[in-house]
Amino acid sequence: MFETSEISSADWVTTAPFPAVLMDKDKTVLSQSRAADLLVKSLHLPNIVDLFARVSQTNAAHMQTTGLETEKGVLFYDLTLCPSEQGFLLIAKDASLEHNLRAALMDSRQRFKDLVDISSDFAWEVGADGYFIFVSQKGAVGYEPDELIRKHCDDIVLKRHKKHSLNPFLSKSKLEREEVWVVRPDGEPACLTVSCVPLFDDDANWVGARGVCRDITEERERDAALARAYHRDQLLAYIVKTIRDEVEPGNMLSAAANATARALSANGCQIFRSKPDCDMIVNASFGDVPDEIPDLFAKLENLGENEVGFYEVKDWVAIYSATRYRRHVNGAICLWREKVRGVWSDDDKILATDVANQLGIANEQITGHERIVELSRTDALTGLLNRRAFFEDELPRHIERLQFNNKPAALIYVDLDNFKQVNDVFGHQKGDDVLLLVRDYLLKQVRPGDVVARLGGDEFALWLDDITETTAHKRCEKMMESSRFLIEHSGVEDKPLGVSLGLALYHPQTHETVEELVGRADAAMYQAKHSGKSQFCVAEDYKGEEVK
Repeated sequence: MFETSEISSADWVTTAPFPAVLMDKDKTVLSQSRAADLLVKSLHLPNIVDLFARVSQTNAAHMQTTGLETEKGVLFYDLTLCPSEQGFLLIAKDASLEHNLRAALMDSRQRFKDLVDISSDFAWEVGADGYFIFVSQKGAVGYEPDELIRKHCDDIVLKRHKKHSLNPFLSKSKLEREEVWVVRPDGEPACLTVSCVPLFDDDANWVGARGVCRDITEERERDAALARAYHRDQLLAYIVKTIRDEVEPGNMLSAAANATARALSANGCQIFRSKPDCDMIVNASFGDVPDEIPDLFAKLENLGENEVGFYEVKDWVAIYSATRYRRHVNGAICLWREKVRGVWSDDDKILATDVANQLGIANEQITGHERIVELSRTDALTGLLNRRAFFEDELPRHIERLQFNNKPAALIYVDLDNFKQVNDVFGHQKGDDVLLLVRDYLLKQVRPGDVVARLGGDEFALWLDDITETTAHKRCEKMMESSRFLIEHSGVEDKPLGVSLGLALYHPQTHETVEELVGRADAAMYQAKHSGKSQFCVAEDYKGEEVK
């Protein structure tokens, strides 16, 4: 019976239409099917050896899938190894097609997953009731998948201006990159682009939608930041143009205060400028200053180079910034507005800083202009007005005012006697020192509003506003008495240093010009010189026609 069974098993293996091998316990092949050549050649492979070991240990059939190398590539077989009376029976089923299909399917699924991950931040699906029934593993905009699946899609769509914005998650038509704002778990808004398709049952009833979303919040914030930056640039360009359009330096800051207040929707603006040896002064102002704001102005004296800040008091909010030029603070700008018009934003802060930088340049230009004007109007040694400023600016301005209020005035010409000897004996440094003493002496002879000028060399002039003839005479007498101190600075003893004065009275009722008035004072001074020096002479009254 054993022989018959053995022959029967061998015949069955030999005639099998699939790979089959009958082996003894030493794995010697007893019989094989025609299709088993590859299988027999592969018995030495480690994974097949392991299969034999498992069957020997358990005395039970085992299965595994194995890839076998061929000239055409790797073929996959589902191997089944069973214990038999002779030893082992190994049969194989060609699983290459199934394996390849499975691999292709898995590859396709992975490819689809990769494409979804690349093209979007998350995938989703909602049911007919509007609740999420699927969210991809990464979650969305800060939500975990489980959190969203328990939410209705309406709960995350941001409602703006108390009106329902479009909810693409409930769309009944195909959408491509539809933008929608949603609420993150922390309450912050997020912007998504949604692409989706609606789902319908066999009866054309809407049963949900599925799609993908991409978080574009950073892009939108970047776009908004660029838009704000462009807006700031436009406002700054408008302010700078307004400043540059002003020809007069004195009007530059006034124009800037007006333009800046309008650009930043402020109720008012003040621009401050530091002056040498002086506290900050208000150089330009726009709008009324609330009673509460001046407390802030006191703090502007000690602003740091890059300091900018906000100030809030009662119904007002203010913003301030130091103005600077070459890292040196040369002033400040302060703007204020009512709280109901909104608090200051970071964009306002940036714009205020940009404006302050421009104003720092403008402040420096104005200071430089004032310095140039001062140098052009003043005598380099004494700091008094020079001839041009005195005759072309000050005298015409004072005379015009006197003609308006009909008050008299006096012009006194002052010339030093024997000053040449001081220079000849002691040198020009001593001469300069004497001129400075004369300057101090003359400044003590005038009142606020009067004018003292050095006309050149040892010639000076005084203009006395609103003074009668009697008072002018007394002033000259006092000047002569006060000038006695100059004798001790004389160059030679027999030629004492002193002053000669020429007094010309001005009456606004006459047609007398500046040139005529100056001529009379000069003539009176030379008369004093020719009459023995160290005295004063009074010019004859102007004989011109009086104004009717």
